[in-house]
Amino acid sequence: MPNPGPLAGIRVIDFGRYIAGPYCAMLLADMGADVIRVDRRHGSEDRYIAAITESGEGGGFLSLNRNKRNLTLDTSKPQSAEVIRRLVEGADVVVANLPNNVLKSMRLDYDSLRATKPNIILARMSTFGPDGPYANRVGFDTVAQAMCGAMSLTGFPGAPVRDIVPFADYGTALHTAFGVMVALYHRAQTGEGQVVDGSLLATSITFVQGLLAERSVLGIERQQMGNTSFYTAPADTYKTKDGWIVVSAVGNDMFTRWARLVGHEEFITDPRFAGDQLRADNRGPITEAMNAWLATRTTEEAIAELEKARVPAGPVLELDQVLEDPQVKARELLRYVDHPGAAKPVPLADTAVRLSATPGGIRRRAAALGEHTDEVLGEIGYGEEEIRKLREAEVV
Repeated sequence: MPNPGPLAGIRVIDFGRYIAGPYCAMLLADMGADVIRVDRRHGSEDRYIAAITESGEGGGFLSLNRNKRNLTLDTSKPQSAEVIRRLVEGADVVVANLPNNVLKSMRLDYDSLRATKPNIILARMSTFGPDGPYANRVGFDTVAQAMCGAMSLTGFPGAPVRDIVPFADYGTALHTAFGVMVALYHRAQTGEGQVVDGSLLATSITFVQGLLAERSVLGIERQQMGNTSFYTAPADTYKTKDGWIVVSAVGNDMFTRWARLVGHEEFITDPRFAGDQLRADNRGPITEAMNAWLATRTTEEAIAELEKARVPAGPVLELDQVLEDPQVKARELLRYVDHPGAAKPVPLADTAVRLSATPGGIRRRAAALGEHTDEVLGEIGYGEEEIRKLREAEVV
């Protein structure tokens, strides 16, 4: 019997969509919470993005919704209000990344929730937060990336570039899941619930805070520089005989080891390279030395020598190389899970944080649409005849 997880006994109702809400709830599910994903009757939009199964589920959806049960509900039908009320009555946490007006219309705003369950915890996520001039605006991860300043500095000189990884979504989910754990701890001490509020813009601003501080205090105006660091050198992407690597040397000790490795000990006492920022500002000779040294080495050879000198470096891997990477395999960072309609087992990122005494993990695949509807309805007090009527009325 698998370990039920440290959050066993905590029930979460997941009204999340796309990434931020589902990932927040997934983190709780990985640690043992009973998470019930509430889907539209014909499937919510995020289920069908980048399909990899015969029925159209996307790889991201299958990952973000593992370890959850699935209930379908048409929230436009008046009978859905009672279903939601009963779900909330038996829940500890409600997760929702829906607009505030939608939350109110579904009676998922905090006042409505605590009228049903006084100690409920509402974890809500939005693009801009619940107040301020942008409160009612909609947006996705890319909007937050654009509006925090990150896109203006990402990529090579030219058009702004988004990060292919939706860091605002995933970061907001992490912040909010942390907030949920704090709220659960507070409730255990006081018996009180509360609102945990996360927003994509707040997360993005947090992630670029160093650049914002530099601009505000010193007036420095950075420009796009590709993969080159603003603050140290060598710190960039460099070409080897057979590929690309990244190297990042920070601090005088590391720079000294690098200079000796590439045969330029004179750099160690050169006043142009006396500190990280000076090395960044005078990177030309450093880049030339790095490129000359790499011109005669394969990626594997370069990484081995840099590692021996204890200079951080890594190969730029393509996706198929990531799947076969020995460290990824050794630590089982990916778990291969069978899904109905998938041509082969689907690699899912296993729980990223490893706890020695109370580990989380993938206990079951993402649920099929409505797979647990009858089961969940039965648990919240609906009889077989009542469930049949809800199905006839196309409520579930």
